[in-house]
Amino acid sequence: MKPTILNLVFTLTISIFLFSCASDEDGIYSDSDVSFHDISLNYTSMEFEIITLINKHRDSIGLTTLKTLNLISKEAIDHTTYMISEGEPSHDNFGLRHQKLVVSVSAKKVGENVAYGYHTAKAVVRAWIKSDGHRGNIENNEYTDFGISTKQDTEGRNYFTQIFIKR
Repeated sequence: MKPTILNLVFTLTISIFLFSCASDEDGIYSDSDVSFHDISLNYTSMEFEIITLINKHRDSIGLTTLKTLNLISKEAIDHTTYMISEGEPSHDNFGLRHQKLVVSVSAKKVGENVAYGYHTAKAVVRAWIKSDGHRGNIENNEYTDFGISTKQDTEGRNYFTQIFIKR
């Protein structure tokens, strides 16, 4: 009888140990506990100029400047390539980009500006600032980081994707 009770206690103890669950979503982790590794990218002079112009605009109205994250730019590059393949600007698959950024850089909020046809960084930034919706993304004081992509199609038209996040 004693071996049966001991076996039962042992089995019960092992079962509790092996099959108990714990969740990392218990509210004790802060944003600083989350880390990610950014990737390496090369930016064009137009992309650098857009980054600079956006941050100058934000600074001129008393907002903090945004940090450029290459992982965000990678999502922007993928979308710009997609828009070129479709032959038109769009926000297609925004939900997928949003979810990827939630996972890869702990984004809590994501916004996006797209454009095409502009020949200079100044022209596209000026157009975005003149548009209420685009300006809303640029001037959103919750955003902390952003990424950019510009590419030309075979006909020489420039396509732009700019993604903003809050971490």
